[in-house]
Formats: sequence, structure tokens, C-alpha cells
Amino acid sequence: EWLTADPNSLGVDSTKFADLDRIIQAQYANINGIVIIRQGYMIYEKYYHDYGPADTHHVASVTKSILSALIGIAIDNGFIKNENEKILNFFPEYIPNPNDFTKRSITIKHILTMTAPFPWKVTERRAAEPLDRLRRQKDWIKYTLDQLGRGRPLGQFQYSTAGTHLLSAIISRTTGKSAREFANERLFRPIGMQEIPDHDMKSFLLDDVFGKNIRGWIKDPQGITAGGWGLNITLRDMARFGFLYLNQGYWDNKAILSENWIRNSLTPYSVDYGYLWWLRDEKNLFSYSALGSGGNVICCVPSKDLVIVIGSKIIAKPRDRWELIENYILPAIGN
Repeated sequence: EWLTADPNSLGVDSTKFADLDRIIQAQYANINGIVIIRQGYMIYEKYYHDYGPADTHHVASVTKSILSALIGIAIDNGFIKNENEKILNFFPEYIPNPNDFTKRSITIKHILTMTAPFPWKVTERRAAEPLDRLRRQKDWIKYTLDQLGRGRPLGQFQYSTAGTHLLSAIISRTTGKSAREFANERLFRPIGMQEIPDHDMKSFLLDDVFGKNIRGWIKDPQGITAGGWGLNITLRDMARFGFLYLNQGYWDNKAILSENWIRNSLTPYSVDYGYLWWLRDEKNLFSYSALGSGGNVICCVPSKDLVIVIGSKIIAKPRDRWELIENYILPAIGN
């Protein structure tokens, strides 16, 4: 379990957290919980709407950053050669058009950095991606490969959830295990996170794939773990994952991820994005975050030795979590 400590002993002005609780209740009605880790100790934990430490949250696209870690673990352990391997190398049964040079050129790294083209409209760097169309496909992988390489030029940032599902399939094809099983064995269990049990997908209705019926970590009709969303975990376990990155891939002095993978993951390749992590560098403060719909967040601030985790109910247009972090958490944290 997480060790706790008096915040003031770790250079934290805990009196300022009273404002944090007040502002959450007044202006962030869909926040279900928040956990703050400083120097490896839990210094703040608060829940709302009858949630508690043992309750899981569907963290939406936070899942993508966990998929990034799984790709790194697969590369570190020799299941995948490196992130420059071509995507189509892992799907030999898929035969593209001979003239489709773009599709043949796309690599794992393009998917990790969201620089692989897809044919959906992009507004404000986010894609108006037809995920409901993906949900209704009998074969999510074929559908995604059909869309891959169309639209924008290769190398331009274009956020895509379907693309990350290909990474999950690559993990399955190279390790012989689903991403869920691989995560349980190589990531969740070693750092003390709860293992994710298997749940049958009895149907693929909207609530089963994106809504209230999501359990564990959803999978597609072929049993491939969803790559870009669909994971349910506790806030304390979200904090464990963030702390693993803050600690350069080590947990209890054991390397779970290589420092090289951590470094590459947190390098901006286009706009403010690494390997399925959002990056922020402003006001002389660097941070990186796993972000999910509704305001689900794992935010790591290395210079403050800080991990901030927020679990939220998924709603449209949630209030910006960075405003909360910048105005009500960071001012309480010493250097």
C-alpha cells in the first residue's frame, strides 16, 4: 500500500489544500476523486459522490499511455525489435494496394506519436473520429488497417484512438498474450496494481463499449484488448503507474521499463506529444500527463517529485484540469 506522510514534512503547505477541496466541490462537479503523491508518499486523497479508494474508474484515453508502456516493455524484452518496425509487418494476411506507399511506410513510432494519417476530420488537433463506426465492425483491426494511411500526409499530428488498437494487436501477435494479460504479468503485478480480470463481451452496444457497462478492460470481437480506452482502475493504481514513470521505470529498485524508453516517451515529436503522453513545458515547469475524456488525469511533475491523479465521470466539455493543478495544487508544493 501507499505510505502516507504529513505533507508539511515534505515541503507542502497543506493549508492550501482546503481551497482545493472547496473549488472541486464548487466548480468540478464530475470529479470523483483525487490522489497526490509527493516524493513517493501519499499526501492527499479525497473522494466524492460515494467513491472510495477501492473503486475503479473508466479512465478512457489514459489507457493509451499504459499501452505505450506495454509496447516499451515488449521492446525491452525482445518481443518487438524496435518502434521503427513497419505496422504491416505484423499483419501479413492484410494485403494493401500495391501503390499504397504511405500505408506500407507507417511504423509503430508513427502510431505512438499520433503522426499516422487517417481520413477523419481534424479540429483543434483532435480528430472527429467515428468511433461508433469502429464499435459496429466485426473486425476492428481490418477496419483500422483499411483507414490507415488515408487523408493527411504522413508525419503530421493527428489524434487517433483506432490507431492505438493496432498496438494492442501487435502485443498479442508478438507475445502470444492479450494486452490485458501482458499488462497483468509485466506491469500491473510487478508494481502492485490490481490485476485486471477477463470479462466476456456479450454485446457491443454503446454502453458496453463506451458507457456504463464497461468492466475490467474491454476487448474487440476477436478478443483483442482495446488499445485506446476501456480500462477500469483505481486512483491509487493510476498513481502507481505515474510514479513508475517519475522514477525512470524502476519500482523497488527493479527495472520495469528501461530508462531509454522513458526518455523517448517524454520527448516531443510533434506539437506537445511524446509516445502517447501529453507534454507541457511552460513557466519553467515541465510536466507530462496521461489524459482521458471527462478529465481523467495522471499528471507527473518531475521537478516537484509529484504525481497528481484525478478520476472523473465522463462528460462532454469538462472544466480544464490544468487550471485546478496550476492554481490550487502546485502553489502548495515547495521545490
